[in-house]
Amino acid sequence: MLDDADRRILRHMMVEPEMAGSALAERAGVTASTLARRLERLRSAGILKGVRGVIDWRALGYEVEVSLRVTLDKTQSRAFDEFIAAAREVPEVLEIQTFLGQVDVRLAVIARDMGHYQQLYRERLLTLPHISDIEALMHVARVKEQEALPL
Repeated sequence: MLDDADRRILRHMMVEPEMAGSALAERAGVTASTLARRLERLRSAGILKGVRGVIDWRALGYEVEVSLRVTLDKTQSRAFDEFIAAAREVPEVLEIQTFLGQVDVRLAVIARDMGHYQQLYRERLLTLPHISDIEALMHVARVKEQEALPL
C-alpha cells in the first residue's frame, strides 16, 4: 500500500512533525504538489490521522503520574460503557484503554502532587461505577517513549 515516497514522507513527519510543507517535500524528494496529494491520500486512507501537540505536563505543575488497572463488575451489562463514560469526565484522566483478561481497563492519570492525587483518587476515581478491583502503579521513570514506526 505504501511506496518508498510515502515511507520517506512519514519518516520525516515522525521525526519533525512541525516541519513546513516545502521542507518536507524537499527532504522526501517530491514536489510540493505531489506531497499535498500524497498527504491527502494518506489521510483519506486513515494512515495519517493528523499532527498533534505533545504537552509536558510536568512543566504545567503535574508531578505525579499513575497507571490504574481496573477490574469491573462484569455481572452488570453496561459496566464498561458506564465506567468509561464516567472516567471520560475526569480531566486528570489522560488515557483510557480496555483489555481482555483479568484487567479490564487501564487509566493513565496525572496529579499536581501526592495530596492532589489522594484527593482525586478518593473523590473521583474510587467513585467511578462498577469497580470490583483497582490497582495503582506509580510512574517512576519513562525509559522509552517512541511513537515512530520502523518505516
